[in-house]
Amino acid sequence: MSTLTDDARAMLYEWVESDSLRKHCEAVAAGMRHFARKQGADEDLWSAVGLLHDMDYERYPTLENHEEAHPFVGVAYLRENGWSEEVCRAILSHADYSGVEPISPMERTLYAVDELSGFVTAVALVRPDKSINSVKVSSVKKKMKDKAFAAKVNRDDILKGAEKLDMPLEELIQEVISAMQADAERLGLQG
Repeated sequence: MSTLTDDARAMLYEWVESDSLRKHCEAVAAGMRHFARKQGADEDLWSAVGLLHDMDYERYPTLENHEEAHPFVGVAYLRENGWSEEVCRAILSHADYSGVEPISPMERTLYAVDELSGFVTAVALVRPDKSINSVKVSSVKKKMKDKAFAAKVNRDDILKGAEKLDMPLEELIQEVISAMQADAERLGLQG
């Protein structure tokens, strides 16, 4: 019997061709699983949300008319294909412009893990060994101050994510690093 994660991964691979976007979604899923485990929540559900949160970004990047873009197109598709409102709402809540505030623990975690996992990946990829296993919290914080590094990553969203989880930034960074280390091979960050 397939799990939600299996179904979500299959859908992600149908919708997304970019290896880097697939790996980003996998990194977010790793973070979601990690936090679900720590909170005694449904790891399969949280992982599926992480995999699907950017499924439509490649085909429908954010545009002036948000309704015809990410994440609205993907959520409409998920609803049509029987995915729960809990999954759809969580995905909508990770986009500030969606009008859906991240309220549940799963939604707040997705918001917190999304930008940060992308940033941690970038930090790992500039290391000589290209390994998540050698990334330290101090390295991530130092790179956050360098506005030219991974310039597309919104630092304010990373800070807001820590606030939404009521967690010190350093702790959130460490948790995301740990989550990604546990899935380093799938993420291509084993060095």
